[in-house]
Amino acid sequence: MDFDPFVLSRIQFAANITFHIMFPTITIALGWILLFFKLRFTATKDETWMHAYFFFTKIFALSFAIGVVTGITMSFQFGTNWPGYMETVGNIAGPLLAYEVLTAFFLEATFLGIMLFGYRRVPGWLHTLATFLVAFGTTMSAFWILVLNSWMQTPQGFEMIDGVAHATNWMEIVFNPSMPYRLTHMLIASGLTASFLVAGISALRYVMNDRGPVVMKTMRTGIFIAAFLIPVQIFVGDLHGLNTKEHQPAKVAAMEGLWETEKGAPLVLFGIPNSETKQNDYAIEIPKLASLILTHEWDGELKGLNEFEGKHPPVGKVFWGFRIMVGTGILMLLVSWAGVIIVTKKKDWIKPLAYVLIPMAFSGWLATIAGWYVTEIGRQPYLVYGILTTEQALGPVKGGAVFTTLMAYLGVYALLLIAYISTIVYMAKRAGDGGNRDPENTKTQGIERRAGIVGAE
Repeated sequence: MDFDPFVLSRIQFAANITFHIMFPTITIALGWILLFFKLRFTATKDETWMHAYFFFTKIFALSFAIGVVTGITMSFQFGTNWPGYMETVGNIAGPLLAYEVLTAFFLEATFLGIMLFGYRRVPGWLHTLATFLVAFGTTMSAFWILVLNSWMQTPQGFEMIDGVAHATNWMEIVFNPSMPYRLTHMLIASGLTASFLVAGISALRYVMNDRGPVVMKTMRTGIFIAAFLIPVQIFVGDLHGLNTKEHQPAKVAAMEGLWETEKGAPLVLFGIPNSETKQNDYAIEIPKLASLILTHEWDGELKGLNEFEGKHPPVGKVFWGFRIMVGTGILMLLVSWAGVIIVTKKKDWIKPLAYVLIPMAFSGWLATIAGWYVTEIGRQPYLVYGILTTEQALGPVKGGAVFTTLMAYLGVYALLLIAYISTIVYMAKRAGDGGNRDPENTKTQGIERRAGIVGAE
């Protein structure tokens, strides 16, 4: 059997980053939600907030651990599969990755222990500060990773000397043209992922007959955060799209399924991109709407894929990835806004809402992965846009070796994912007894014990 090392290496890296990104997407925002729970307890002395804090802290710790391990695995591939990347842009990528470790990972790792096990061992203000610093650390980690990824999309602040990139202006590198939009878009995506996870797990506990105040408060928290963030995400996504049109028009053409440059381009709601005929089969279109959205003019001109012959990304993957992301976002909007109405005015409908929220618990994963595919596949054939192609970065690896490790990765990741979800379901089931008790007659230490914190110490 003939194994293509280039194709298999791309699939392997895609598999690694797909599995890895799911967990930072949770922890980035979940840290801030935990801080909210802790501050609510400090302000109200309502111990149900501490029960919520301890329960979701365990989910944070589980997600954080898997995210760290998969991140290390992913970074190894820069040396094994893609040495040309570091050889060409290592002078820029290396320092940015180092900044992420120095300013973010060390901060998270240092204060995570206090956050998990220090509630009864340090002053309350210090425990709250540790929670804040862990949340801040996850956000700083996202900042540096998104800086590097954005620079790969819209590189500036460097010069090429003998085929190697050298930094000339670090401010331009860090604050490259797409960074503000990409960072904001990702942070909000994390907020949506974490809020639907909190609401979905709370809904699972509700269906398991845990109808206590803890469950209702966490369900409401998740729903209200999602309802607030999703319209903001739609607005930021539009700005991000306009920025992408300016700097990566080939990606936008693939997203829209636009084969020919035209004025008054239609918005393709559905279609099957056909690279042979260079058209969309079975297309359902709204006339002129793509031009209106992307140029704010009915007859605005959009560049088609014909302008980038041989240098545009694979259309089908980008086209469908974009629609999955947008479709999931619309579903999030409908569910969260309906949820706000139900928990505030139609409380008799909470059980049907819970059954909807349970499968939505991991909807953020679907939207994030689809959006990440649009971003990364849409950059092809470049690894660093306009500078380094993906093929140029490939190292002298053998296809058979890549195939073997790919199968091993997929097997381990499948087991980890099953274990992760099973553990969350188990924790939700075990939390039921504590959630049904009256928190005003329960001491905080009892809440800790039911949440598994005291036993862990």
